[in-house]
Amino acid sequence: MKKALLLCLLLSGWILSALGQASFNIDGFSKQYYGKVYFADTSALTSAGWVEVYDRITNKKLIHVDADELSFDLHDGQIKPNIAEIPYGEYSVLLYQDYNFDGKEDFAIMDGFNSCYQGPSFLIYLATENGFQFSGDFTELAQDFCGMFSVDYKEKTLSTMTKDGCCWHQFSKYIVEDNKPKLIRTFTDNLKNDPLRIQTTEEWNGKKMVESISTTINLKSESVENYFKFHVDAMNKSIILYNKNGHMLNYAIMDDKKNVEFYYPSEDSDQSEEFTYNKETGSVSFKNKDTAYTIYDKFGKLGINITYKGKTHQWVGNPKSRKGSIGKLLRVKLDNVAYQSSNT
Repeated sequence: MKKALLLCLLLSGWILSALGQASFNIDGFSKQYYGKVYFADTSALTSAGWVEVYDRITNKKLIHVDADELSFDLHDGQIKPNIAEIPYGEYSVLLYQDYNFDGKEDFAIMDGFNSCYQGPSFLIYLATENGFQFSGDFTELAQDFCGMFSVDYKEKTLSTMTKDGCCWHQFSKYIVEDNKPKLIRTFTDNLKNDPLRIQTTEEWNGKKMVESISTTINLKSESVENYFKFHVDAMNKSIILYNKNGHMLNYAIMDDKKNVEFYYPSEDSDQSEEFTYNKETGSVSFKNKDTAYTIYDKFGKLGINITYKGKTHQWVGNPKSRKGSIGKLLRVKLDNVAYQSSNT
């Protein structure tokens, strides 16, 4: 029975040794080269080991990579090359593809799970007239982001993605110049301060990277418990106060294109009481650096006063645009609001 099992394993293309160790040939990706992979422990989903590339005619070893961790995925008893389900799916330990757009296939060889959130990482070896040469520049793209970078042959670009939790993602695009990746565009989508969404684009204009930022607000977000909003017709802007997650008051001002020009408190604020609410005057006030703000909604009057360096600008709100009320919004005690009466 044991002899029959061993024979079956040998015929399937891999050799089993003691203590769960195994080595496999990797083939079918090139008429000129083949590979080998060794796993120290086949009882786990991943294992320490190594990957090698050989010349098919001479059987000369061309590349050797030691890995602290390799994925152990069998397909009909074999290890297949060139599987890259970017960014989070299955990856082969050996990828054979043209990464620098010179018409020659290069190698990406797994060296562990060192990319973001313990995703697979690779070392890149570029094809040259003198064999395969390790590239630190291309390897950075296969180490410092989420999984392997993707390749667009039509546009001749490389793309990476990285993230920080559920609510921050960054996508970058590169061209190849002087046989090195060159960053030409980065797009960052930041939802960490929900309901605010901050989208930042940095793009190469031929001389330098140019940054543009768009900040929007989603008042239908689950994080918004209640809000008060009105429009200032003279300035063509909207003033917004909202209760975030049931315990924090926030302020935002939005322009006519629905872009948030300013919001308070900032993401890194550590103050315990940023706002003051006076129930009798129906006003909320706060200070930011050298500017003071007072938002009021009482006795038929609606608006915001902005005082900067001793001069007050009065923005009168349109009552017909009012949604909600300050009183209803602040009926719930909020952590960053000091409640007082006019006599205090």
